[in-house]
Amino acid sequence: MSLQNRNILFQDLGQKDYKVCWDYQEQLFNEIIQRKISNRLLPIESQIPTKNYLLFVEHPHVYTLGKSGNEKNLLANETLLSEKEATFYKVNRGGDITYHGPGQLVAYPILDLDNFFTDIHKYLRLLEETIILTLKEYGIDSGRSKGETGVWLEVENPLKARKICAMGVRCSRWVTMHGWAFNVNSNLNYFNHIIPCGINDKGVTSLQRELGRVIDMNEIKHKLKINFANLFEADILQFNV
Repeated sequence: MSLQNRNILFQDLGQKDYKVCWDYQEQLFNEIIQRKISNRLLPIESQIPTKNYLLFVEHPHVYTLGKSGNEKNLLANETLLSEKEATFYKVNRGGDITYHGPGQLVAYPILDLDNFFTDIHKYLRLLEETIILTLKEYGIDSGRSKGETGVWLEVENPLKARKICAMGVRCSRWVTMHGWAFNVNSNLNYFNHIIPCGINDKGVTSLQRELGRVIDMNEIKHKLKINFANLFEADILQFNV
């Protein structure tokens, strides 16, 4: 096995079209997989460590449906999508339907889990924990809902339970892509046109709604990076193309 590389190359993409970003993810994802395949043909001393990436981005309004999702959970037709200036994609992550838009912080960790641990359930729990720890810094208690990936508020109260962060990932040869969608300053009205994650008995919320103020995105990005690095016992390095 090649030496583990726990450096994570970080890139803030700003606001970027969903499909452009998806293609970029696929490029990095495939490069890591090809490096892993090539390394298997080399003696250990000649192997090149695989890279890890963490991308932050905000997307223009878009709905995405995971490979296990039901298209009926999109409640908008083409006309309404056009009116809302929103697009729709079927994607190759797990999970059902979700919304991305301005004010929502999307993170795409593209990691070779052989550099960390080969346990996809642990990986998902650490993604959730990154959000949970960050919310705690804003004085908000959050947690998990049994059998439902993501981060929730007051999940123990069916009448008040609401999701603040959705998650869906893809993993092949222990390389990950896709990630989380954290409602920071999101326009929550866009969730009215889907059954979020296929769950129709719980609501959605944002950090802005919970605190009653607009959140500084640079501030929360900084907190998320620190918590992510600590949980994955990694060093995060700035990466520029």
